[in-house]
Amino acid sequence: MKMRIPVQLIVGVGIVFIGGGALLGELLLVKWYPLHQKNVADAARKLLPYQNADLGIDMQVAAGIYGKVESVPDGVRIYRPKFFGKGPSLTIVSQTNPDGATEFSPEVLAHWQADGVNQGIPRYSFQNTQIDGRNAALVWRFQGVAMIMTAHIISPTRVIQADCTPGVEDEATYLEACDETLHSIKLAGPPTPAQAPAEPTLEDLRPPKRIR
Repeated sequence: MKMRIPVQLIVGVGIVFIGGGALLGELLLVKWYPLHQKNVADAARKLLPYQNADLGIDMQVAAGIYGKVESVPDGVRIYRPKFFGKGPSLTIVSQTNPDGATEFSPEVLAHWQADGVNQGIPRYSFQNTQIDGRNAALVWRFQGVAMIMTAHIISPTRVIQADCTPGVEDEATYLEACDETLHSIKLAGPPTPAQAPAEPTLEDLRPPKRIR
């Protein structure tokens, strides 16, 4: 006569296995997955050296972007291909600066600043800043299915435009990678002359008024 395993025992063992699996899954989600995400993000943001004498640039490119390198008109495209969707990429275009200007004109800066409103570009943002001591403008905009971060940098000999996008990768991580990449750009050529301090006005030379 065959011994029959009690249904209660089968149910009990099943509950133990299911509960153990759920506990293990929760442990993986709580402990392992955040650490895994951090390691992936750190690896993506690791900076690798890149030089291009023809473009007159010396920079660091985030490892998550640095993949294949191909020539484009007046520049270069660095990208990490994906089987599906658009991967991270960096496109740099360099042009000569015939008038030797060391700063973008107020008209050009105003145009970039107003572009988001004038053209209705989603998530548009603008910042006038400096990169490696050069006058620069940073623009963020949403285009197609991804954000694009653009750096315009001017030196006495050349002007470059660098477009960096996360593609379909994690936006927060790869925008940080783009930001670190673009801020690492160094342009060859003479340094930008330091701006002389403004001459004091008559108002500046007057003694301060005493408050009674």
